[in-house]
Order: sequence, then C-alpha cells, then structure tokens
Amino acid sequence: MAFELDAYLGRIGVGGEPALRELHRAHVCSIPFENLDPHRGVPVALDLESLQRKLVRGGRGGYCFEHNLLLKGALQELGMDVEPLLARVRWGAPAGIVRPRTHLVLKVAVAGELWQADVGFGAGTLLEPIPFGPGGPYDQSGWRFRVIEEDGGALVLQTESAGEWRDVYAVDPKPVPQVDIELSNWFTATHPSSAFVTGLIVTANRADGTRVSLSDWTEQALVVRTPRDGVVTPVERAQIPALLREHFGLDGFALTESGRLALAAD
Repeated sequence: MAFELDAYLGRIGVGGEPALRELHRAHVCSIPFENLDPHRGVPVALDLESLQRKLVRGGRGGYCFEHNLLLKGALQELGMDVEPLLARVRWGAPAGIVRPRTHLVLKVAVAGELWQADVGFGAGTLLEPIPFGPGGPYDQSGWRFRVIEEDGGALVLQTESAGEWRDVYAVDPKPVPQVDIELSNWFTATHPSSAFVTGLIVTANRADGTRVSLSDWTEQALVVRTPRDGVVTPVERAQIPALLREHFGLDGFALTESGRLALAAD
C-alpha cells in the first residue's frame, strides 16, 4: 500500500515538502488523539491502509500507535529515516509501579541529526520534535520538556508541571520490529485492564498551545488547559456525543443504553 502523501498533507493543512518540525506541529494540531475504538470494543489495525482510511480519509483520530505509524509513513515518503521505539508510560503511575511498554515514539534522522518525534501522547504530546537523547529544557508554546538518561540507558521524557519536573514516559532507545508493536497495540486496545478499554480520553491541541481534553479517567469532565492554568468542567454522560462533535470534530457517535459509545449508525 502506497502512502497517500497529498491526502495526508491536505488533512493536516500543509503543502509542498514540509520540514520535520512543520509537519510534526501541523499533525498534532489537526488530528485529535482518541481511543473511541478500544472504548467501544473495536480492535485497532495498524496496517498503512487502515491508518489512512481512518485518520486521513475518515477524519478520525487515534492513539499513539496509529498517530506515530501514520507520521512514520509520511516521513519515509519524504525521504527521512525513521525508527520506531517503545516506551513505558509513567504519567499518572503510582511510585514504584512498572507499566508495560504501551507507548510508541519515533527516532528520526534528518541531515545527520537525530530527533525524537511523538504526535500521539494523549495527556500532552510534544508539539514539535526535540533532539534525540538527554537535553533541554525545550519550550513549546509555553509547555516545557526535557529528557534525562537513567542508569540502564532509558531516556525519560519529563514535563514541567506546577514548578516541578514530572516523568512522562521512559523510552527504550533500541528500535523494535513491527511484531512487538503489534503485541503492545493488542494489549492496549483489547486487554480488560487497559485504561483505553475501560475509560475514555480524547484530546485536541490548538495552534496557540491550548489543550482540550474530554476524559472519564479520574472524573468525567471537559478540560481546557494552557501552560498557565486550566478550566475543568464536569459533564454528564449524555453530553459526550455532542462534545465530541463540537470540540474535536468527531461526528456520528451515540451512547448505548449501558452508557458506552457506539457509532450512531449502529
């Protein structure tokens, strides 16, 4: 399956042959993060045709595996070398808890330089790529990130929150084959203990750095957050389909009698 570069660039609103930074930011600000398929019991396919049908032609969003593999296809089509890496999410994890490697990031080589790209972290992804390896801090529309290296070689992305640096995820710097990505995706999308199966999270990133999220992970609420402050608005379950349409451009969803999301056509 060939990568449909013109359709992808049209989806994210850029033309020509954009550089990595422009492409990354445009993707983040155009395609929402969402776990609606795992939430409603639909498996997530990672082949290129499925990704383009859903996120490009279908106007949907996705989660890390979908976002970053779609970006990988675009970058390779533009002639860049890309290696996928798996990471353990630490954001929101209790101290001492080791989570499985259920997050995907990319190592990108451009003109002799290495970059970490990630357009698919729902709680607050990078807006632009950062140099690969320890470094920073990096300011991105007011959000601040840095990377530290731990004993053993893990590269830990951190973000500044309330004046403190907090771990986001720990990247294993070794590239992984597609079969390992498929296994991590299967667990994330189908395992009964996965938060993407039991809960809902949808996030949109605006060009000015504002993040808009709808989630029921801690409380059922719509959250609008900037680097300086945030507004949390509790919502009723019945409001969710309208909120998906209004804030994230995700139309055609309804609630079942049990309160789960489903396609309205179903």
